[in-house]
Amino acid sequence: MQEENRFNVATEVPYGHIAKPAAYATLMRNVYLWMTLALFMTGMTAYYVSNSYDIMNFVFSSQAVFFGFIIAELALVWGMSAFINRISFPVAGIIFAIYSILNGITLSVVFIAYAEATIITAFFTTAGTFGALALFGTITKRDLSMVGRIAFMALIGLIIASVVNIFWGNGIMDLVISYAGVLIFTGLTAYDAQKIKNLLLEHGTEENDSTLKIALLGSLTLYLDFINLFLYILRLLGRKD
Repeated sequence: MQEENRFNVATEVPYGHIAKPAAYATLMRNVYLWMTLALFMTGMTAYYVSNSYDIMNFVFSSQAVFFGFIIAELALVWGMSAFINRISFPVAGIIFAIYSILNGITLSVVFIAYAEATIITAFFTTAGTFGALALFGTITKRDLSMVGRIAFMALIGLIIASVVNIFWGNGIMDLVISYAGVLIFTGLTAYDAQKIKNLLLEHGTEENDSTLKIALLGSLTLYLDFINLFLYILRLLGRKD
């Protein structure tokens, strides 16, 4: 399971403003554009690495190297989220791009473990589900804060159960974890989409370094939701691969 950033960031833009329609629309468009670009970089990197024997051998022949990549990914996400107000938007964008590429390297094993048809089916299933939930979260008038809190608490339980099952290796538990992961990240997708919309409505009065960074962190959050949702759907569809 990929690490999850809950998009809790302090901004330098004063509260209480209503976004100018043009600025808000541009920032919202950027959220999904940057998320799509990051997913594209991850997918292309994963595909390229999976077809390179030398790189695959380097990454996966040693646990130290593989976990080094994982630690680097965690450090990049944590650093970007924690120090977003201390770095410029271009630097934050570069960090996001590097993270997307590193994530592609570690996810390249997907192309080895699963059939190509299963990966394609899982991707389009994820895309359709994610798109519907993100749209719902954006347009609904219902407050999804409770959904977000419940999903986040469930996510903590899911992480604990996943770690336990690494040592237990129970097939039924793995199936339950996979279904739970899909449900949790469907809820988080809708919640995060609404939260990003509300943040941009409140802060996105104009395009500047601060509001662009809000949009970028929103892209990272939705990117992680998409990746995790994809991986759990893939696990369900690919149990026979």
